[in-house]
Amino acid sequence: MPQQLVFATNNPSKIAEIQRQLGKRYTFRSLKDIGCTEAIPETADTLEGNARLKARHVFDNYKSDCFSEDTGLEVYALNHAPGVGTAHYAGPHRSAEDNNMKLLSELGDRKDRLACFRTVICLLQGGQEHFFEGKCEGRIATFPTGQGGFGYDPIFIPTEGDGRSFGQMTQDEKIRFSHRARAMAQLEAYLRTLQDAGHPTV
Repeated sequence: MPQQLVFATNNPSKIAEIQRQLGKRYTFRSLKDIGCTEAIPETADTLEGNARLKARHVFDNYKSDCFSEDTGLEVYALNHAPGVGTAHYAGPHRSAEDNNMKLLSELGDRKDRLACFRTVICLLQGGQEHFFEGKCEGRIATFPTGQGGFGYDPIFIPTEGDGRSFGQMTQDEKIRFSHRARAMAQLEAYLRTLQDAGHPTV
């Protein structure tokens, strides 16, 4: 029987991406599934802080162990912006298209387009916090390509890839390089050590 995990998100794209990575070993309950419909403030100034805020909110208000993540796109020529403000770079409406257009506008015709995607996962289990981080180096394209993925995927080209953007890749191809997939692999490895030792997991 698959192990059930509470993932502090209502983003179906993130859930589908992680479910694809972990296959049938795990199933996920979202915030909606546990009755959490309110907006969770993400007011920290770091990815780690926001991941902790979301996990703590679920643990404190719904008495459930869980994990949460926060992801930032860090463009080196823009002093690591948008960073912690990645999701709402172009405003609180969180439009992926507007975020992409603003980032391309900010970069203009700069030659230095190197960037890094970084995901931090906070696992909150029995009141104890555990953090896992995944990174993917790459560069920002000069225009969007591809219809796949979500967020900044159409303008992010991973260094380890073949020159295509995340938006041009299938889910399986993206998982090979994805920052989120790498952080999840660390989380999964940790959960496996608990299972092997006979300890309960989320």
